[in-house]
Amino acid sequence: MSKRNIVITGGAGFIGSHVVRLFVNKYPEYNIINLDKLTYAGNLANLKDIEDKPNYKFVKMDICDFEAFCKLMQEERIDGIIHLAAESHVDRSIKDPFTFARTNVMGTLSLLQAAKLYWESLPEKYVGKLFYHISTDEVYGALTMNHPEGIEPPFTTTASSGGYHHAYGKDFFYEDTKYNPHSPYSASKASSDHFVRAFHDTYGMPTVVTNCSNNYGPYQFPEKLIPLFIHNICHRKPLPVYGKGENVRDWLFVEDHARAIDLIFHQGKVADTYNIGSFNEWKNIDIIKVVIRTVDRLLERREGEDMDLITYVTDRLGHDARYAIDSSKLQKELGWEPLYQFEEGIEKTVRWYLENQEWMDNITSGEYERYYDSMYNNR
Repeated sequence: MSKRNIVITGGAGFIGSHVVRLFVNKYPEYNIINLDKLTYAGNLANLKDIEDKPNYKFVKMDICDFEAFCKLMQEERIDGIIHLAAESHVDRSIKDPFTFARTNVMGTLSLLQAAKLYWESLPEKYVGKLFYHISTDEVYGALTMNHPEGIEPPFTTTASSGGYHHAYGKDFFYEDTKYNPHSPYSASKASSDHFVRAFHDTYGMPTVVTNCSNNYGPYQFPEKLIPLFIHNICHRKPLPVYGKGENVRDWLFVEDHARAIDLIFHQGKVADTYNIGSFNEWKNIDIIKVVIRTVDRLLERREGEDMDLITYVTDRLGHDARYAIDSSKLQKELGWEPLYQFEEGIEKTVRWYLENQEWMDNITSGEYERYYDSMYNNR
């Protein structure tokens, strides 16, 4: 395999760190540059196991710093960009939409323009180059929880790939689903997606976009539902559930997502879009109960002992009812499929957090815990 010089933005974050680790270990002939601003969700402790690898380099940089990224492109002779850096938490976007517009829209545009200028200056121009942009299923809006007559959800329905959905409705997000974002976060991601596609259509830049469902797994920052609740259960703190917990999400184990990114980066069709999901829908309240039972069992507590920690709070503004991705295209065209069933992924995730309390304590001792304490105390 030929030598590559690849920048992975947001590589100190949750999904990014898994992608960096996979590429560094799987492709020793590649130079992998992890570019991260190290905001609250970026943590180099996520990559302690590979920080001394000869094909790995960390660069602290804001993706909005156009001049600095132009210089990096030239110095490192970058031929591939895997762009994960983003503000991603809906609650934060509701409180501070400007930060999301700056990072997710202007940051993406900064990377695109820098890549364009460098690649167009080369004799071969765009040959062998790729700008891979990772997005979210939230850009599609929301789905209804309709279901076949006489069958109560969750039910099993056939996916277009011939596989099966663990589903709460008959409708799904496809690659050609019309965009309909409902939060400042999803609106900022939708805008960045459009810029990536526009750079292909206008300038001929080789691009690819993927839209993924909710990720979970080790190293996830504990403002997200699963790690937040694992932490709170361990410390017997309240588990704040929006509304009645009826909102449905499709859950994807992060290592399966990293494998899909690897496959699409190397074999995906230029200018195409791929949805990445695991056909695995759960109501929030049901996920929470699975997490409680798993934590209680692994801590040798009485089964269901911590169910009384569930605390219902005022629903999030504009809270979409259901997301569900159909990733049949990825399965049919590139042969990807998730390796982890949900119960297996949850077991692995809970065990990791319980075995890495120092990692969690280093995070929860800071700004995250103050943010959430004030947020839920004001509801």
